[in-house]
Amino acid sequence: MLLEVEKLTKSFAGSEGPLTVLRGIDLALDAGETLALTGESGSGKSTLLHLIGGLDDADAGSIRLAGQDVTRLDDAGRAALRRETVGVVFQQFNLIPSLTVAANIAFQARLADRYDPDRTRSLVEALGLGAQLAKYPEQLSGGQQQRVAIARTLVARPRLVLADEPTGNLDEATASDVMDQMRALVADTGAALIMATHSPALAARLQNRLHLTQGRLT
Repeated sequence: MLLEVEKLTKSFAGSEGPLTVLRGIDLALDAGETLALTGESGSGKSTLLHLIGGLDDADAGSIRLAGQDVTRLDDAGRAALRRETVGVVFQQFNLIPSLTVAANIAFQARLADRYDPDRTRSLVEALGLGAQLAKYPEQLSGGQQQRVAIARTLVARPRLVLADEPTGNLDEATASDVMDQMRALVADTGAALIMATHSPALAARLQNRLHLTQGRLT
C-alpha cells in the first residue's frame, strides 16, 4: 500500500471557535491507482491534499506514505518528501515567473537529483510544449501554463501526484485535453494520483471516486 490515512482530523480557528474541516478521515491507495476527490467548495478537499503532501499539520491521526509517517516528519523531512516522493499540481500553477518554461519544467527534477533529459524531452513532446521552452510563464495561455506545471511535476517521477483542481482555470475543451494527457502520463510513470475536482465528468475518468462532505468521506 502506497498511502494509508487513518483517523485524520483537522480544525481551523474561526470567529466563533474552532471549525472542524476533517473528521476522522480514512483513505488507502495503491501504487498506480487513481482517485477523484469531490465535494463542495470549503468541504476540505484542498486541506486533505495539503496534509497528505506535508504542506500543513494534522490535529490527529496518521498519514503513512511510502513507508513514512508524514505526521511525524519535521520541516526538513517533509521538504524531502515533496522532493522525492510527492508531486503537487496546483490550480494556480505556481510557476516561477523569472524562469523560462524549460527551466520551470526541470526545476523539481533537479532539486530531487532526478533530471533526465530524455525523460524531459518525452514529456515536453507529449504535452505539446516544444515551441514554448524559451518563453516565460507570462507569455503562455492558461492551458499551456497548466501543461508546464504538469510536466514539472512528472519529470521528477513522484510516486504520488496530488492535483488540486488542476483544470479549474481552463475552459471545458482544454480541461478535457489536459486531463487526458495527465492521466496517460501518470499511468506511464506508474504513479498514484489523487485529484480534487468539482467536475463529475472529470471525476468519472479516474478509477475510484470519494465524496467529502461534513468532514467525512463517502
